[in-house]
Amino acid sequence: MDATSSPRHIALVAHDNKKVELLRWAEYNRGTLAHHVLYATGTTGTMLEYELGLPVHRFLSGPVGGDQQIGARIAEGTISMLIFFWDPLEPQPHDPDVKALLRIATVWNVPMACNVSTADMIISSPLLAGDYEGTRPDLSPRAWEGPPDEAP
Repeated sequence: MDATSSPRHIALVAHDNKKVELLRWAEYNRGTLAHHVLYATGTTGTMLEYELGLPVHRFLSGPVGGDQQIGARIAEGTISMLIFFWDPLEPQPHDPDVKALLRIATVWNVPMACNVSTADMIISSPLLAGDYEGTRPDLSPRAWEGPPDEAP
């Protein structure tokens, strides 16, 4: 990362069956992650902080609101990237929250990886270290109203 670029704010989330996979990925990419601000849900955040020796802002566990907290930070523009190793083969009791997080990241045009291959592509992109700023859609109420009516 060059000295002029700002750190990215990266959320790291993993379901139980994917936590080891995320930890291995994060450990491999520790040098890059160290230059950014990290966020994670509950247990994942504790494990990442311990394994990487890096500060991680921890939210609640996913099933009790952590996914929604991260989604709110994405909507506010605080979190700029999501690495979410979710388990599509294991039913989750908080599945609506999982889908909401994936949806909100897509709505706000946030780079998102749901597997190691995509996470590798994102973390190794030259855009990560540059001054690239993704576009955020205009979702203000005025943007939804359409053009003003013309008087006859």
